Amino acid sequence: MKPSKLNAYIFIIPSLFLTLVFGIYPLLWALRYMFYDYQGIGKPIFIGLENFARIIRDGQFWDSVKNTGIYALGKLVITIPLSLILAIILNRKWRGRSLFRAVFYLPTIFSASVMAIVFFIIFNSYNGILNQLLMKYHIISSPIGWLDANHAMLTTIIIAIWGAVGNYMLLFIAGLQSIPEELYEAASLDGASEFQKLRNVTIPLLGPVMQMIIMLAITTALKGYESIMVLTEGGPYGKTEVMYLYLFKLLFPVSADTQSLQQLGYGSAVGFTTALIVGAVTLIYFQISKKLNDVY
Repeated sequence: MKPSKLNAYIFIIPSLFLTLVFGIYPLLWALRYMFYDYQGIGKPIFIGLENFARIIRDGQFWDSVKNTGIYALGKLVITIPLSLILAIILNRKWRGRSLFRAVFYLPTIFSASVMAIVFFIIFNSYNGILNQLLMKYHIISSPIGWLDANHAMLTTIIIAIWGAVGNYMLLFIAGLQSIPEELYEAASLDGASEFQKLRNVTIPLLGPVMQMIIMLAITTALKGYESIMVLTEGGPYGKTEVMYLYLFKLLFPVSADTQSLQQLGYGSAVGFTTALIVGAVTLIYFQISKKLNDVY
């Protein structure tokens, strides 16, 4: 073996080892145990497709699927346009834009757990900062239950938007900076307004970047659960319990109010089903995106 090939294999081996140990092996383990009744102790009992039959009957799981759809849709509908608007504003040449870019990007580097704790202090119904400010300036007369059954999903969506908008904003800025300035100059000579430039120049040329951002936003929204776990733990009454949070509770029932035991077999089946749902949504988006490419 040539020294150059040997060096290449030496560099690949650590990454390959980590992939096998922390990626391939857990996947194969889960694929096996989704056909078993196994709670982490004792001998696994083979039950065939019973776990999948249980999923069909599991109303709590399907509620989590519905909540995930609401959470993802609410996040996407606001985050993508807001990120684009901020990118357009902060891509212009004006003093202090670098500072504002840093300010909007800063939330993306925070831990989801820390972010959720901070927002719990802000949105707390009894002594939260937001309610105190609103009551101080007589905007409301009594505290709003931001984390109750009527408002908890909206609150989690707001937090998700705050944490994601800066990341997508920077990606949009990168896309905007790749558009030749001559195209805007030519559009100005033709008498195009700012809105016409946005519609006929900016948006079409941002197509590839926007497709990537939307794909990233969809997968992130469907798999997100960390901040919800810390902020509401899926409550109240399961109103904010999303798919991956439900899965986490089955595999790691560490909650103070969790009554069930660890369910590794059923959790593996739920994890596989959840992956299929995320994959199906991704494939649907790919098909839509492909058709849009054919049109434009």
